[in-house]
Amino acid sequence: MWKPIRKFLNDIHLYAGLISGLIVIAVCLSGTIYVYNTEIREFFDSERYFVEKQGVPQSLDALKSNLEAQVEGQIVGVNVFQQEGRTVQFSVKKEGQERPATLYVNPITGAVIADNVEKTSTEEFMGYMFSLHRWLLLDKIEEPIMESMTNQELGRFINGVATLLFLLGVITGMVIWVPQKAKNWKQGLRVKWDANWKRVNHDLHNTLAFYSLGALFIMAVTGPFWSYQWYKTGWQKTWDIYQAPKEEKKGPTQEQAKKEEAPVEEATLPTYELSLDEILLAANKTLNYEGNVRITLPEKPGSDIAISKSRTGFFARAGADQLKLNPENLEVKEANLFGDLPVRQQIGRSVKALHTGEIFGQFTKFLWFVGCLIATSLPITGTLIWLNKKKKKKAPSDKKTAQAVAEVA
Repeated sequence: MWKPIRKFLNDIHLYAGLISGLIVIAVCLSGTIYVYNTEIREFFDSERYFVEKQGVPQSLDALKSNLEAQVEGQIVGVNVFQQEGRTVQFSVKKEGQERPATLYVNPITGAVIADNVEKTSTEEFMGYMFSLHRWLLLDKIEEPIMESMTNQELGRFINGVATLLFLLGVITGMVIWVPQKAKNWKQGLRVKWDANWKRVNHDLHNTLAFYSLGALFIMAVTGPFWSYQWYKTGWQKTWDIYQAPKEEKKGPTQEQAKKEEAPVEEATLPTYELSLDEILLAANKTLNYEGNVRITLPEKPGSDIAISKSRTGFFARAGADQLKLNPENLEVKEANLFGDLPVRQQIGRSVKALHTGEIFGQFTKFLWFVGCLIATSLPITGTLIWLNKKKKKKAPSDKKTAQAVAEVA
């Protein structure tokens, strides 16, 4: 009974790999590089992110005042890093712009070192890696390939199909790996390096896949989240984080509609002089641990100050804590702490961190890097196994044909 089931699963594993092989290589190779996206950018564009530790850093308020005198626009946010010797990143939004620009400011001199408006060669390269990983570079083609969808949507769809086939290959591979005889299970855990290249290739495919199985499964099961809306909705409902789109929600009552339509007097929406240093102090008082802080200032009178803080360190857990501060007295109006969420919702909200390997800092990033590198090799070693088996089956039939011809002669 087991043999026909094993053969059926083996066929699924084989054809899923053959169909998606080239796309999986492209997606996993770009993913291997993109795991260290932040580190690559900071290494090659280090002058943007790091400064020499010579002198005393200025206060955030002093940096803000100095920046306001240098540039046009409204300062809407600031990123403050826990590590010393880092630039302070201010978000400045000019009138008419949809997104604010990021300015990298020297915390000691107050000078603007660079901005993110003009892309560096490193940013362009990583942009191509992201495009290859997400859309197979189809978004770079100007002429539409299909009338029914954009090139980006087409790339997203093909990527999703390949990822689902890869997931199917991972699941069937788990079962196929199980040795037919329990006493032979140790053979599946090592590579016989002194054997011929065919055996080494076979062992590499099976053994490396086994050791990276957890990372491969998580990467594959989270990947379609960005390809298909139905998959995204299913993921959110599974982990109890689904929120219906606005158009699905019930409209306001007549009384609520009248209140919303009623003009709000400007006098009821006072503005306040906000101190970035006091805001940072208030945030760190509530979120008392080492980490990077993002402060988002209110663009309109009456809005709250938004705080996001994420942990740093080799085993740093993903998931930022969120605060909303009253701009009048900097008291905490709302606190959404990641650790207070049920484990189910923590998993659901960590889909990106799970996919990229940032779920437990540099530790899991390295494991994901190795796993993604192995995933890049699997279609190659798997195809070689298939070709070798085809040659092996063909050889006896050729030999029999030659013998028959000799007998007739």
